[in-house]
Formats: sequence, structure tokens, C-alpha cells
Amino acid sequence: MKSLFKKKQEPSAIAVQTRNSFYSFPSLRDYIPQNFGELQLYDQLRQMVPIIDAAIDKILRLMGSFQVHCSDADKEAPLQNFLQTVQVNATSCGLERFLLEYLDQLLTYGNAVGEIVLQNGQIAALYNASLRDVELVAKTPLSLEVRRRTLSGSEPVPYPELVMVTALNPSPGSAKGVSLLRSLPFVTGILLQIFHTLGVNWERIGNVRFAVTCEPGRDGEPFAKERAEQMATQWKRAMTSREPSDFVAVGNVHIQAIGADNQILDSEIPVRQMLEQIVAKLGIPPFLLGLSWSSTERMSSQQADLLTSELESYRRLLEPIIRKICTLWLRLSGSFGTVSIDWDDISLQDTTELANAAHLRAQTSLLEEQIRKLKKENANA
Repeated sequence: MKSLFKKKQEPSAIAVQTRNSFYSFPSLRDYIPQNFGELQLYDQLRQMVPIIDAAIDKILRLMGSFQVHCSDADKEAPLQNFLQTVQVNATSCGLERFLLEYLDQLLTYGNAVGEIVLQNGQIAALYNASLRDVELVAKTPLSLEVRRRTLSGSEPVPYPELVMVTALNPSPGSAKGVSLLRSLPFVTGILLQIFHTLGVNWERIGNVRFAVTCEPGRDGEPFAKERAEQMATQWKRAMTSREPSDFVAVGNVHIQAIGADNQILDSEIPVRQMLEQIVAKLGIPPFLLGLSWSSTERMSSQQADLLTSELESYRRLLEPIIRKICTLWLRLSGSFGTVSIDWDDISLQDTTELANAAHLRAQTSLLEEQIRKLKKENANA
């Protein structure tokens, strides 16, 4: 193992002609910020707006599974066993579980970091690193340095070959990815304000408050304060009693519900406008989130096609990670074979339609077989 990761003499860095070198603070120029405030903001968006969390979960589930094939036939079965049983983090196993966590981090924060853990010359586990524990620094325009945070600052990881980093739609000249939720804080802020206002209005109007006014008359004016206190006490007793209770007062008493004549603003249109912005950014068809906005079947099928293209782009981001893990396992096992990845077909049709399609295919095969038999019998006759 020491010989495999033995530090060799590095070749001269590749010069990039389009890189601007006029910066006063190179350290600030090269640093790729992953501050806690931004990470916490995206976490809170998923916690406070259920439809955002549900959309990302739907994307992860719709990614589907894959099969890895090796050109070395002797390593095919051991490789499949490794992909299914390799430990992932502290409580999971299997390469698919690692990739789901990796993609979840990538979509939420824009960057994802994973690590291959070696033990006794073999891959012992796969680890999804938290972005709060690492720093990403653009060492050169074409290379990225991963540093781990310490009490005194940060230091480079000792074996960068075992660390995997992916950026989602990075800006030109930068390795910092763009979160799928980047443009949603403003929209979700308005949505949460509407929901909060609805809750306050319902609490104010739904939980009825009463205004009790009593005119004691001339004879009762000297004792108005005492009668008001007695009336308040008896009214509170009548309202808090679990059993039916009467309220009896002397004089001209008026009882009126506070806020009963007010109307709650219609929130359907503004809430839908905000949800449309969220759904458009996440790329999930509304019908997958329980929103029946599509009025035609063709519109739903077009939305499904768009989602399929999105899922295929995410698959292309994960393929280099799969190849790196599998290739390293083969090299540590003494094989120089190559791997190919076959993803399962993405299907957004429901189970009933799939069953009907299979039934029609079976009927077609049966009719074709019967036609062949009739042709054969006629030819023999």
C-alpha cells in the first residue's frame, strides 16, 4: 500500500492562458467558500418547506439502480459482491447507498465530498464527508485541493487520491458548485409568510374572543367597578367550564364576537404562484408531488420526459465516482480490467399501465405464434 500511494515527483503545472492573474489577495481568489451559514440555510429550506424535501427525495428514488460489468471475467462475481456489501458510513452498506447520500449532498449544497477508506490493502468502507469538515481550495486552475478543518485552521488530506469531489453546475473558472436550492430562499420566504399569516388569522378568528359591554344604569354607577369585576369573573368561569354553564348579568349587557365579521384572504392563488416557482426550479412534475395542475395527459407525459433528461444528467455526474471506486478495487485486487456501467431504464409510468403493456405484448406474441402454426399447417397440406 505504501508503494501505491508513494509520493512521486509532480510534473510542472499546466499553464492556463485565460486565467486572470491580477488579484491583490491570491488566498481569497483561490478559496472556495463553503460557509456554515449557506449550508445551514439550505438545511432549513428542506426542513421548513416539505415540498422541497419531498422533491429531492423523489429525485433520489427515481435515479434507479445500475449494473457494473467488468472486462475481467474472473473478477466479475467478486466485484458484484463488493458493490453490494461494502460498508457505507456507520450504518449502511452498498455502493448505491453511498451514491444516494452523495447525490443528496450534491443537490442540496452544490458540492459533494466522498472518501474511500482503505484497510489492509483493500477498500474497507466508503464515507460521505460533511462539507462542514472540509475546505476546497483551487490550487491551480485545473486542480483542486481538499483540506480538512482542524482547531488551528486546516491542513491538506494526506491521501487526496482517495477523496472524490463533485460540483453541480459550477461557474466558469470556479470549482464551487451551485445548489439546486440557490434561488429559492426569497420565494420560500414569501410562502412561509403566507402560511404564518394564515395560522395567525385562524387563531384570531377561529378561536373566538368576545367583547362584553354592560350599561348598569344610574342606580348602578357607584358600584360599576365591583360589578365589572364580578361579571368578568363569572364570564371567565362560564367560558372555561367543560360543562354547559349559564351567564347571568344585571343591566343592559351586549356580547359580541371579536373578529367574527372579518374575512380571511384567499391564499390559493399566491400559494400556487410560489409553488410553481419551486417546482420549476426543482424540475419535478407537479403530479409526482400530489399537485394536480396538469389538465391533459400529454402535458404530464412531457413533464415526465423533462424529468427523465434531468435524471440522466445526474447519472452522468455519478458515473466517474462509480468508475473510480470500481477501478481502484480492481487494481488492489491485481486486475487491470475495465468496467462499464449499465443503468436501468427510467420509467415514470404507474404499475397499472406497465401491467397493461405487458399483457398486450403477451397477447401479440400469442397471436404471432398461432399465425406461424397456421402457416406451417397450410404449407404441409
